[in-house]
Amino acid sequence: MTCWLCVLSLQLLLLPAAPPPAGGCPARCECTAQTRAVACPRRRLTAVPDGIPAETRLLELSRNRIRCLNPGDLAALPLLEELDLSDNVIAHVEPGAFANLPRLRELRLRGNLLKLIPPGVFTRLDNLTLLDLSENKLVILLDYTFQDLRSLRRLEVGDNDLVFISRRAFAGLLALEELTLERCNLTALSGESLGHLRGLGALRLRHLAIAALEDQNFQRLPGLLHLEIDNWPLLEEVAAGSLRGLNLTSLSVTHTNITAVPAAALRHQAHLTCLNLSHNPISTVPRGSFRDLVRLRELHLAGALLAVVEPQAFLGLRQIRLLNLSNNLLSTLEESTFHSVNTLETLRVDGNPLACDCRLLWIVQRRKTLNFDGRLPACATPAEVRGDALRNLPDSVLFEYFVCRKPKIRERRLQHVTAAAGDDVRFQCRAEGEPAPTVAWVTPRHRAVTATSAGRARVLPGGTLQIRDAQPGDSGTYTCVASNAGGNDTYFATLSVQPEPATNRTLGEGRNDTQAAMRFPLDLTTILVSTAMGCITFLGVVLFCFLLLFVWSRGRGQHKNNFSVEYSFRKVDGPAAAAGQSGARKFNMKMI
Repeated sequence: MTCWLCVLSLQLLLLPAAPPPAGGCPARCECTAQTRAVACPRRRLTAVPDGIPAETRLLELSRNRIRCLNPGDLAALPLLEELDLSDNVIAHVEPGAFANLPRLRELRLRGNLLKLIPPGVFTRLDNLTLLDLSENKLVILLDYTFQDLRSLRRLEVGDNDLVFISRRAFAGLLALEELTLERCNLTALSGESLGHLRGLGALRLRHLAIAALEDQNFQRLPGLLHLEIDNWPLLEEVAAGSLRGLNLTSLSVTHTNITAVPAAALRHQAHLTCLNLSHNPISTVPRGSFRDLVRLRELHLAGALLAVVEPQAFLGLRQIRLLNLSNNLLSTLEESTFHSVNTLETLRVDGNPLACDCRLLWIVQRRKTLNFDGRLPACATPAEVRGDALRNLPDSVLFEYFVCRKPKIRERRLQHVTAAAGDDVRFQCRAEGEPAPTVAWVTPRHRAVTATSAGRARVLPGGTLQIRDAQPGDSGTYTCVASNAGGNDTYFATLSVQPEPATNRTLGEGRNDTQAAMRFPLDLTTILVSTAMGCITFLGVVLFCFLLLFVWSRGRGQHKNNFSVEYSFRKVDGPAAAAGQSGARKFNMKMI
């Protein structure tokens, strides 16, 4: 037995030893040879551990206590492709810290304490495609911060303390496709800084305190396809030119304070296929709000406080597939609001106080084929079917609750009113029907007047037409039109407005002419012409005077201005006269 043990021991000693691993594994890390990955999460590391195999391609150092990255910390890992340093306490990254990682494709620095990215940090990262800097303390992005990242496709800088982005901060990001800015202190967007992102395809702007979209914000982004604006509580309007120059396929403007559909801004977005305007205080969708969105397939207006969707509101939506109007205040949704309901596949109207009457008959008729996305709409009225889902209604109720009664105007006495100019005039038009009809008036000038019309004429509750400060031009025949889904009824009334007395009119016209003359403004051209003519006249008079002085001064040397006068007294008879005539007298005179 002892001999056998000796022989066995000798054979074991002669066996070749197993080759050592190509590279060791740090003590507190887990290494996977097949994927060449080293994972060291939650190990309370304060620095990059030593002993990481040189052939490592994926290194995870998240949720540790690393404070700083120096140039030599990762120099021994030239084959590294993915580096995760998320959720550490990194406050400073030295320039060149990643310079020896030419193959690095993904770099995650999320959840650290970075306040500033100094120039040169991302030098020689020519193959980097993903950079995550979110949830740091960044205050500013300096010029040329990312200029060496020519292959970067996705950049995350949300959840920072950003107050300013330099004009050339994104210079060099020629291949960037996705950019996310969220939960920052930015109060404005710089069109010049975004203009360097010529290849940007998706831009997400969330939780920002920006009050307006300016015309030049996105003008230099011709390749942008997806734009998301979410949680901008200060945004109250999407200006008409704010989306100019874009060819979007997807637009989302949610959780803002816009109160109307931005029809003017959407006018040139003919390539849009998905539009989301949910969770905005929009109460009405007017007629033709989306008429230019001929390629739109999805429209979301959920939680938008919608109370009215006007007829032909979705005019032009020839390819609509999904319509989401859930959680609003709608009592009905008529078939006349659509360009065509034949293309509709998914309809969300749950969460609305729906009145189950003939206006919803088109939905009930398609209740077996329409997709309600698992959230069935239910009736709020009448009381007999309250709470019943439309899909579960039996066919027998269709003839009981989903039948319309054509409107009928009750009082049809001819109303002829003669009024003086400046008086207020009212015409009554009370109609009944099922459902309750809407009343509109048509003026002699063929202008429709409704309850929402602005001006001197408007429709009061109950259908009464009020005309304030009536004028002779208001005279004529007015037509009342009461309509609902079952049809319409009409009624006529006439108005004669007497003009003002001639005396009052003359005084008034004279007063107006005087005021107009007093208010007549002088335009700039008139002032310039008058000034020029005055100057020319003045210069002409001065020149003429100088010419006269010149001529007179030239003539002074040719004429004598002194001459002598000899005066002889007349002869008188007598001795006295002879005594006084002693001879002729001479004196000089000077001509002035």
